[in-house]
Amino acid sequence: MRTRVIGAVLFCAVAGLTVACQPSDNSGTGGSTSSATPTAGAPAGDGKGVGTPAGEGKPSGAASKAVRDFVGMGLQSAQDAAQADGFYALKSHDALGRGRMQALDRNWKVCSQNVAAGTSVPTDTTLDFGSVKLEETCPARDEKEPTAAGGKMPDFKGKSMKAARAALDSGTSITVKDASAEDRWVLVESNWQVCTQTPAAGAALNGRPVTFTVVKFGETCP
Repeated sequence: MRTRVIGAVLFCAVAGLTVACQPSDNSGTGGSTSSATPTAGAPAGDGKGVGTPAGEGKPSGAASKAVRDFVGMGLQSAQDAAQADGFYALKSHDALGRGRMQALDRNWKVCSQNVAAGTSVPTDTTLDFGSVKLEETCPARDEKEPTAAGGKMPDFKGKSMKAARAALDSGTSITVKDASAEDRWVLVESNWQVCTQTPAAGAALNGRPVTFTVVKFGETCP
């Protein structure tokens, strides 16, 4: 008698577990459904968990907003204002084409912006500010850094040595000399401008070594 009772109890326990483990399909369509079920009184979920407010998932797209006029502002102030407006993808570049980094934004001012003031664009649009140092004059338009297209030597005269080096193939052998009689070390190349170059502008490069003479910006080439 005792054996029958134990057997009956075990059978009922196994049967109960089997029923409890069976998944229920309430969708009626055979598609997948969220396993999370909101508790009573909780807000509707979005498939990420119980009680997640509707609409807090990944947004479908950035809102649009009019871009303000940043020209004339200090670069740091312009960036702060852009972020306050909801624009967080921000860039800046040397408007004089010298390839300088804006290491301390407070020392630079905005001369141009890639999106015209008043234009309404999504707030995830990248804003790019053309900048010069505070004591410098903004150019009429951004000066482009030179490029060595078609294997020809560009005209680098008056360009920064840094921009000239960047325009040439990374494997090019380059010699840089101070054009003045002082024979100074050329350390920060963005502060030096090209006076002469060999080969001449328009010559085929073909892997040839390149030589430049330079002076500091603000100085006159001999």
